[in-house]
Amino acid sequence: MSYDVDVVRKDFPILSRILPNGKPLVYLDSSNTSQKPQQVIDAEREFYEQHNANVARAIHTLGAEATEAYEASRATVAQFLGAADEREIVFAKNSTEAINLVARVLGDAGRVGPGDEVLITEMEHHSNIVPWQLLCERTGATLRWIGLTDDGRLDLDDLDTLLNERTAIVSFVHMSNILGTINPVETIVRRAKQVGALVMLDASQSVPHLPVDVQALGIDLLACTGHKMVGPTGIGVLWGRYDLLESLPPFLGGGEMIEEVAMTGSTYALPPARFEAGTPPIAQAVALGTAVDYLTGLGMDAIADHEHRLTAYLLEGLSTVDGLTIIGPATTVDRGGIVSFTLGRLHPHDVGQVLDEQGIAVRVGHHCARPVCVRYGVPATTRASLHLYSTTADIDALVAGIEHVKRFFG
Repeated sequence: MSYDVDVVRKDFPILSRILPNGKPLVYLDSSNTSQKPQQVIDAEREFYEQHNANVARAIHTLGAEATEAYEASRATVAQFLGAADEREIVFAKNSTEAINLVARVLGDAGRVGPGDEVLITEMEHHSNIVPWQLLCERTGATLRWIGLTDDGRLDLDDLDTLLNERTAIVSFVHMSNILGTINPVETIVRRAKQVGALVMLDASQSVPHLPVDVQALGIDLLACTGHKMVGPTGIGVLWGRYDLLESLPPFLGGGEMIEEVAMTGSTYALPPARFEAGTPPIAQAVALGTAVDYLTGLGMDAIADHEHRLTAYLLEGLSTVDGLTIIGPATTVDRGGIVSFTLGRLHPHDVGQVLDEQGIAVRVGHHCARPVCVRYGVPATTRASLHLYSTTADIDALVAGIEHVKRFFG
């Protein structure tokens, strides 16, 4: 199964942009945020033009249309992720909020407390570190983490010790946003189930690029975000097993998350409404459904295959640059199209600025994964990341641009 990337690129208006410096845009920062096809842009605009109203509140025509579109998007996302029930899909504003939601309500429910342990990895985005640090500070639990090997993989030698009967939850990234590593979910889930721990997967970087089936993975919770999956900003997804969500208290209090309110106390709605207080990002949720339809139309297997071939091409191209060091796996085995590198003693910010002058958009910094940079002894990296619309021409431009950077700095 495949698609014509040149045809696909025509769906993305921004990819034909000429920048103010006269250079055509070469976009290699999709793990930061993906570009949007015209279909998604149109879906959000059309909602505001034709159906704009609040959801689950009004009985008038617009209210009914808005609610129907919002809930249809929930059903679309549920099917896309392989959820058993569309009520398992909670809309949040991004993955960060979804993870914070879980970390907060597990503590409020008494599911994590003194003597318990929370297990993460050294590979995590800050959004899958800080919420668990805060949970442990609130509850007296202990935070532990799985370290990294020199080649950018999880060091699982001590997994049986780190993941034990005291572990309440293990939360880890599916695909690293800085190393590109795709982690062994099955191995970690198997051990977690042996000791009765919950498993949460940060799938922010995997859901846009790989087929992901929550039931097949055997996990309990998952977070992903719309803006990385050719969808709008301001919308994310928390998936959780319904029986687990039903057992947890609310995250925020307000409108539409209640069953009944009295001055003496309140009772709460069933999930997912329990976790969606106030007016949600309605237009963004509707457009996310369109984005999911777009991904499904291309086929996640086809997208994964396209990006796998491009990743091999990218790794090969970067390997020809003298002085360039890849931080992370050097092969395509269990890795995605996110490649971070250093270039001799040049600071990544200098590299990124000169690349930008060539029209090439990459990200520089610690990528909200500073512990990874500390582990490998670098202050920051330059990161190139691919998506379904990336091409070999983009990669050729990057490699030529890096050579230009070397000449620029002598």
